[in-house]
Amino acid sequence: MLNEIIRKRLEDIGHKLEDLERELAEPAAASDPSRLSSLMKERSSISEVTELYRQYLETERSASEAREILETESDPELKGLAKEEMESSSERLLDLEQKIKILLLPSDPNDDRNVVMEIRAGTGGEEAALFASDLYRMYSRYIERKGWSSELTELEDTGVGGIKNVSFLIKGKGAYSVLKYESGVHRVQRVPETESQGRIHTSAATVAVMPEAEPVDVTIDEKDIRIDVMRASGNGGQCVNTTDSAVRLTHYPTGIVIYSQTEKSQIQNKEKAFALLRTKLYALETQKARDRESADRKSQVGSGDRSEKIRTYNFPQGRVTDHRIHLTVYRIDDVMNGELESLLDPVRLADQARRLLEFDQ
Repeated sequence: MLNEIIRKRLEDIGHKLEDLERELAEPAAASDPSRLSSLMKERSSISEVTELYRQYLETERSASEAREILETESDPELKGLAKEEMESSSERLLDLEQKIKILLLPSDPNDDRNVVMEIRAGTGGEEAALFASDLYRMYSRYIERKGWSSELTELEDTGVGGIKNVSFLIKGKGAYSVLKYESGVHRVQRVPETESQGRIHTSAATVAVMPEAEPVDVTIDEKDIRIDVMRASGNGGQCVNTTDSAVRLTHYPTGIVIYSQTEKSQIQNKEKAFALLRTKLYALETQKARDRESADRKSQVGSGDRSEKIRTYNFPQGRVTDHRIHLTVYRIDDVMNGELESLLDPVRLADQARRLLEFDQ
């Protein structure tokens, strides 16, 4: 049952919705598109929980009426119907209570943002670089399945199919809310194509998922930046530019270095480099805030800690294991082809369940 604190909060939300409805009905709101959009967005964010609470109160009244019939009526048929109504209402109340609590959980302000994902080869030499390339392909296919879009920001390959590091922007509604749990170490166990003995090797790649930062989120002092321009590197042919189009940014306070050469235009590469730098600086500040809020955040699902081993891809056994929630799926080919729902959804639900436990304490 919903306690009095939650009920009071829901009543306040209901009053807020009424105020928003009145403001939206005023001519002044329609004449200001920016204000109108803000009001409609705010109304949308609270209307669902208000409707669920209305349903909860109605169901609670039905249960109360059924209970009164059970206690006062002697007719067996009426008592039987009342008992059925009580059981049905009780189940409905539990379901509504769960949904309401989920909607009342503090939301991550970054959930609706686009994502910058960074994949880096870790331990394992060329095999790690090949695995990083496989992860990039896996996420690219998932992005296609979701109907999202991606834009390459930074790429350093090995020249033989592997990737040392790659950064790319993922544009899609709620992209960060879906992918934020992917940060961490991804480990692979398989026989390398170049291994004649058929021995299983273990390699790793790190994945970082960062909410895309807007220019207003981060202020970058020009004195803190060194900008170098140079010719793009590559493996020959069209991959090598004949002009100084590549851009490298060095941020002195943090030591972050961004190298962008994916575009033929120096201006475009510079824009991409600054956008990636803003995102990395924003991610640093976000992580600091999380650490301040919870000292044990790193031991929890969705910590965003890129040093934490989160998943193992075992090719000989055809399995993928998520170590945070002790989940194993035997569909490695599907996973590598971008069918990630069997892994992403359980992790999200596990984090949600943890937060609900904290909510009730």
